[in-house]
Amino acid sequence: MTPTTHETLAPRTTLEIGGAAEYFAEARSVDEVREALRWAAEKSLPVSVLGGGSNVVVAGDGIRGLVLGIANRGIDIERKHNRRVLTAAAGEPWDDVVSSAVGEDLAGIECLSGIPGTAGATPIQNVGAYGQEVGAVIEDIRVLHRETLEERVLTPAECDFAYRSSVLRRPDSPYIVLELRFGLQEAGRPTLSYAQLAERFSGAEPPGLAEVRTAVLDLRRSKSMVIDDDDPNRRSVGSFFVNPVVTVATLNDLVESARLLGVLGVDETPPAHPVGKDLFKLSAGWLIEHAGYPRGCVRGRVGLSSKHALALINRGGATTEELVAFATEIRRGVRSHLGIDLKPEPVFLGFDSADPTE
Repeated sequence: MTPTTHETLAPRTTLEIGGAAEYFAEARSVDEVREALRWAAEKSLPVSVLGGGSNVVVAGDGIRGLVLGIANRGIDIERKHNRRVLTAAAGEPWDDVVSSAVGEDLAGIECLSGIPGTAGATPIQNVGAYGQEVGAVIEDIRVLHRETLEERVLTPAECDFAYRSSVLRRPDSPYIVLELRFGLQEAGRPTLSYAQLAERFSGAEPPGLAEVRTAVLDLRRSKSMVIDDDDPNRRSVGSFFVNPVVTVATLNDLVESARLLGVLGVDETPPAHPVGKDLFKLSAGWLIEHAGYPRGCVRGRVGLSSKHALALINRGGATTEELVAFATEIRRGVRSHLGIDLKPEPVFLGFDSADPTE
């Protein structure tokens, strides 16, 4: 294996921005992953892992060391009691995994249709959408230790799945995801807990998995959340900020701040979904818009999607510095106006800080 040098990374990301990798290698097997890690260790180089590039922001100066692209492929389905277990290689495009499951009439990930990126990235931030999360159906994850080069299998408990996080997302995580196994329900009913999906099929015959997948894709497309070359909002990482989870006291403070600003009526309340005892999940998109950043807001070559306030977009020819500056402005604006600190969802590669928007 001979890595390339100064490989431009922008075309490998959905934002289409960022500098070059000092060294780049693509691994199509576990042996190639090990070989790449040994090569980097011999040269005392740091290693960054890149999947589909749909949830990363690459620094404008590029990434020092080796950038390792995970490109192993393969999907397999086997029966296990009253369920079926779908095994997917980490480099498999995620939507192909969902399509395979729905094609076999297996329920559990149909609402995660249309999410860009690779399968191996999904457990890192416990990807979720429209009422489902991958952590709820993962049987186990086969990983490789970066230093010992030994394989092991992580159980869901060891992954410590939470809202948009897992042990795999922590900066000190030593693991590279190789393969995932999902426990899916054969001939199961689709999940219709998300309001827009429930409304879509209200009063109709119970939908099949394929119908729900189509509906999810339509919803995502209406929000520019699928990759479409003809969509001017396409260059993004999807949701740039995580929906914050707050206490009742913080929610009450938000209501007071919003009313003082005149962006919330006396009888109105911000969207807040209960997620535990005295805890509520807020809408980051609502916070952004009500802090003065409407959909379609523009800052030179970057801006907000015209269809979704949570998506920061490269309008064409933008730099990483411009995007980070706009994200920082939004974060400070929401904090100063509404008292809520938003946290970025994507991973920042090549930066001095794990979160350059702080």
